[in-house]
Amino acid sequence: MMKTLWQGRAIALLTAALLSCAAASAQTPAVKKPAKPAKPGPTEQAVLLGQFSDWGAYTATPGGKKICFALSKPTSAVIEPSNRKRDPSYAFVSTRPAEKVRNEVSVIVGYPQKPGADASATIGTTTYVLYTQNDGAWIKNAAEEAQMVDTMRKGADMVVKSLSHSGAKTTDTYSLKGLSEALDKVAEECK
Repeated sequence: MMKTLWQGRAIALLTAALLSCAAASAQTPAVKKPAKPAKPGPTEQAVLLGQFSDWGAYTATPGGKKICFALSKPTSAVIEPSNRKRDPSYAFVSTRPAEKVRNEVSVIVGYPQKPGADASATIGTTTYVLYTQNDGAWIKNAAEEAQMVDTMRKGADMVVKSLSHSGAKTTDTYSLKGLSEALDKVAEECK
């Protein structure tokens, strides 16, 4: 299970880096300063399969192994105390056929989580406990993952609450609009 968590985490981080680079290049000023050449990463090959409201469906081939994932940013983010800085946060649902992993839910919170503290993801009236490590979170009870994905498909919003290593409380709200279509596209691409 730890190997799967680390692989999922690596994919999530690489994807987040790709999206950050894409956002930065979209906001490039008219005059550019010379930059150091960036190391190519496996997610530089990520391809947007389609944007479905608040969720995008992507594919990439890091290390020659095909992965597909649905990804979204929070529509609302609250941090207490409000002066805490953090990196962007994302919710992922990943499929890695070579590893026989389908619909793995993970969240990048944007800063290291308090060691030993669980996070939570609430969809409607259902709450799932998330295991945290560094700045990521995954469902603690893997047997509930398929149920969580089904609940996400039917829900309107997902609220993720977590606690940083320095005691900041984070509440990220993700719209689930478009998730079903993004997951259908992911399933079609990564059979």
